[in-house]
Amino acid sequence: MFIQTEATPNPATLKFLPGREVLVGEPRDFRSPDAAAISPLATGLFAISGVTGVFLGSDFISVTKDETNWAHIKPAILGVIMDHFLSGKPVIAEGGAGPVDFDEVDEFYEEEDKEMVEVIKELLATRVRPAVAMDGGDIIFKGYKEGTVFLHMQGACSGCPSSTATLKNGIENLLRHFVPGVEGVQQV
Repeated sequence: MFIQTEATPNPATLKFLPGREVLVGEPRDFRSPDAAAISPLATGLFAISGVTGVFLGSDFISVTKDETNWAHIKPAILGVIMDHFLSGKPVIAEGGAGPVDFDEVDEFYEEEDKEMVEVIKELLATRVRPAVAMDGGDIIFKGYKEGTVFLHMQGACSGCPSSTATLKNGIENLLRHFVPGVEGVQQV
């Protein structure tokens, strides 16, 4: 098994590509060993000293570290990923929490803005999420209020130094262009 690695815009996060499907459905973001308990793969990665986050995408795994040097933990990460896929264990344990439906989680917007929100979600799904996934992360719509779109960054994008630029220069400009009424974008 050959696992490729790619740098992300976040220097604390590396993207690992095992060359096979990782997760079906919505991506999963684990920020603690307790949260990762439903995933044997994420649990194994959190067992490595220095790992602070694990993000599972459709065909990649993003791992975030503390100040530990990548040279010290990258071989262990590659070993855990390889061992996991060779073992045949599921990525999410049976009986673990079902996939999170981000369309329904903690969203807020006024009923009269429902049509606009659907357009915003469609643009995020078709234009933004695929690009952000290439960098090892994801972006989730959280709400809309008084011209501001509220978004949540996950994986490599969470805490990334360039995420503010991505939000302001990329996503905000895209949404302002296609959705009259959108004035700004804010990270939550």
